[in-house]
Amino acid sequence: MTILDQDPLHQAINSRISQPQQKPAALAGMKVLDLSRVLAGPLCAQILGDLGADVLKVESPVGDETRKLGKPGKEGSAPYFMGLNRNKQNIVLDLENSADRDYLHQLIADSDVVIENFLQGTMARWGFDYETVLAPRQPQLIYANISGFGWSGPLAGLPGYDAVAQALSGLMSINGHDETGPTRVGVPICDITTGLYASIGILAAWSYRQATGLGQRIDANLYASGLSLMHPHAANWWMQSINPGLSGNAHPNIAPYETFEIAGERMFLGVVNDGQFARLCRFLGLEDCIKDPRFESPAQRVANRPVLHEMLKCAMAARWHPLFWRELMLAGVPAGMVHSIPQAFTAEHTKALGLVPQEGFYGTPFPVVLSRTPGSERLPAPSLKQSQGEST
Repeated sequence: MTILDQDPLHQAINSRISQPQQKPAALAGMKVLDLSRVLAGPLCAQILGDLGADVLKVESPVGDETRKLGKPGKEGSAPYFMGLNRNKQNIVLDLENSADRDYLHQLIADSDVVIENFLQGTMARWGFDYETVLAPRQPQLIYANISGFGWSGPLAGLPGYDAVAQALSGLMSINGHDETGPTRVGVPICDITTGLYASIGILAAWSYRQATGLGQRIDANLYASGLSLMHPHAANWWMQSINPGLSGNAHPNIAPYETFEIAGERMFLGVVNDGQFARLCRFLGLEDCIKDPRFESPAQRVANRPVLHEMLKCAMAARWHPLFWRELMLAGVPAGMVHSIPQAFTAEHTKALGLVPQEGFYGTPFPVVLSRTPGSERLPAPSLKQSQGEST
């Protein structure tokens, strides 16, 4: 047995690759009621489920709309739904029906955490207002609301979608090229970030409850999450009033930190500090560039990005081969090919980290490894049940 084989994190990764999870779960005993639909809320609840919480998803009679966003698989639902709702059971309730609302009160009374993303005022209209109804009855309840724009301000209560949040938060304004104009990020990044922030908030509230016995309300929204993603542009703006334009694949504060197209292939080169730049220049036989006044500091390299890009591209093209990026990495220069989705998902490193889903699961497994209480794939996303009280 090697030293690596004795490492707890290495053992945890091997465990989830080779066999079903047997280790204890970090959130065992937590009961989560997931009233949310689409992305941010379901992702938040799935994260808690991955870590061992018991999650019950409540759906309307027509089901979460993501069940129909795409071609359904053999399970009856689209991949969009299947990738966001593992480790949950479900139940169908029509909350416009008084009997089903009464049943929901029972479910909430038996829950530690409630997650919902209805439009502002909807839960109050149904008789589930947190401040006036739920908190007085269950002071230990952790209540997470996820919305487009939060609960105060001129946009409060308006419906929110990821691309709208990308547009209004400034994220879209720095993404794209002159040829394309402002472009949304190719994944629903505001939704995903909101789900992550909401789960962090719930875990913080859970820790506080363990100490005090008291729950609290958590509000997460797509607009705030979009603003939080704007580093370093936010700091550049607040400190120096810098208004950036479209950055393409380049970094506003670092060079070379961008994509290079060579021999019909694209490679990203990420050189952050002077030491990495010196190693790159020595590797490419461009030692004179190390002391060149145009490139001797990060600020100078940014100011002279176009000429530096062409010099590096010519030098790399002269030595190009399919594993050139690996040679750069081994020389201490961060680099990587721009992989397609199939290339990324079938890469040996993806497999080595245990990030290939088990059969019957379709989303990327929980990506953080905990050596004692790792996340796990226990339950595939549930089918849509058709009657109150019938759960998987």
